[in-house]
Amino acid sequence: MPRFSANLGFLWPEQPLLERIASAARAGFKAIEVHWPYDIPAETVADACRRGGVALLGLNSAPGDGPGEFGMGTQAGREDAFMASVDQAVAYARASGARSIHVLAGVVAPEAKPEASRIFVRNLKAAAERAEGLTLLLEPINQRDRPGYFYSTIGEAAAIIEQVGAPNLRVMFDVYHVGVSEGDVLMRLRRYLPLIGHVQLAAVPSRAEPDEGEIAYRAIFDELDRLGYDGWVGCEYKPRGDTDEGLRWTSKLGVSL
Repeated sequence: MPRFSANLGFLWPEQPLLERIASAARAGFKAIEVHWPYDIPAETVADACRRGGVALLGLNSAPGDGPGEFGMGTQAGREDAFMASVDQAVAYARASGARSIHVLAGVVAPEAKPEASRIFVRNLKAAAERAEGLTLLLEPINQRDRPGYFYSTIGEAAAIIEQVGAPNLRVMFDVYHVGVSEGDVLMRLRRYLPLIGHVQLAAVPSRAEPDEGEIAYRAIFDELDRLGYDGWVGCEYKPRGDTDEGLRWTSKLGVSL
């Protein structure tokens, strides 16, 4: 069975980050992910992870400060701000022990997508060089949750990776986003496995614990095993209620943390 990490962007939302790290450790997680930890010193987060015995897998680049921007990687005239966000994320990752950075692309008007694509490829080439030794992750986000986001399919992410040609650029395969945007999850896992750097989960369509909805997650876990996926599966879901109570999904699906 896969190894599961706690995404602390969503789990234990009522607690500050350092307490969330401790809660994840008490629950039995051996790894965590965060979204934007930048208001807490990286060394403090690293120390909390050491005390809890959990590995810090990844974090996000800054979303920007424009309304609905959600990333600067594709934004014309924002190249310097994007690279500053990459430098911030790389420095934080190295100081905290994180291994990967989800690089946010941004919201793009349909007519601007061709130019945005060229900007993103150019930016990613530079970012990949600056992030040597770390993995940069590209995550397609579904259009229901983030209307206008630059890309929403795994195929689009794969095409960008091919254009950039950097060995440390990989796909974040979020089963929730794939399920909402495209479906046919098992076939897409098989097709894109060589490009996958990380997997995440949540129920479709609710984004709650994975023991409800359209996706048969036990089949997903079995397929990951069959394919030889040896990475982590991030629990990036929004709990229906109490996070600890919600972790009963593991016994329902026959897995353990």
